[in-house]
Amino acid sequence: MTSEGFLTYNSPLMKRVALTIAGSDPSGGAGVQADLKTFHQMGVYGMSVLTLLTVQNTQRLDQVTILDVDLVIKQLDSILEDITPHAAKTGALGSAGIIEALAERAAHFNFPLIVDPVITSKHGGTLMEEKALQILREKFLRHVFLITPNLEEAEKISGIAIGDDMSFRRAAKTIAGFGPKAVLIKGGHLPGDAADLLFYQGEFHTFSESRVLTEHTHGTGCTYSAAITANLARGMDLVTAVGEAKKYITHAIQTSPGLGRGMGPVNHQATKGAQ
Repeated sequence: MTSEGFLTYNSPLMKRVALTIAGSDPSGGAGVQADLKTFHQMGVYGMSVLTLLTVQNTQRLDQVTILDVDLVIKQLDSILEDITPHAAKTGALGSAGIIEALAERAAHFNFPLIVDPVITSKHGGTLMEEKALQILREKFLRHVFLITPNLEEAEKISGIAIGDDMSFRRAAKTIAGFGPKAVLIKGGHLPGDAADLLFYQGEFHTFSESRVLTEHTHGTGCTYSAAITANLARGMDLVTAVGEAKKYITHAIQTSPGLGRGMGPVNHQATKGAQ
């Protein structure tokens, strides 16, 4: 067992495994594509379950098609009957039906589940229905190890406007009240350094890095949460996993490849914090 109490394996020959349950981004900067690139860079074997398809690039989001609940769950069941991941994460889930079905499965997971509650895309498109957000609060979060909302998502989940350190902490505690063991609120949209707040086991931890002034931030939330997931799969404790992932995502933003004519992707081949 790990220090967090989840199942682990001791064989040095066994590859560490991480699973992503998320949507597809054909431009490769976010979603399942970003998660799998990050898993690979972190040295873990990546598996995926698709929840929705998007038509998007670095400039715009044109279409979102949410997959049938039964198809999503069949993908998940097929994977889990054969390969048990050491950690898993979710990204864009789309519908209340998908979230409710995942909640039923997550109640029996013996590995940590990290939830990146993607509500809107970087281009402003809706990726989670209002009813789905209610199901997330009431049925899903009680089975979650860590949730990683940005400021906008944290405000919608908690119902608290975040503008200073006190409201930051109050929102984290409120979200923790829905059941997740840990809450990481990303403060990238606040002034000053890019500081994130982790609430875990009754304590607050702050992770701060210098802000990078760039428009190439497509997929930062996906990549950050995937890095945390990979680090947990590798056996790190949560505080260390978040700290290393914070260094990685900062370096990934600093070295973004500048692809596309709009909001380009980060550099998933960044090395700082990945080893």
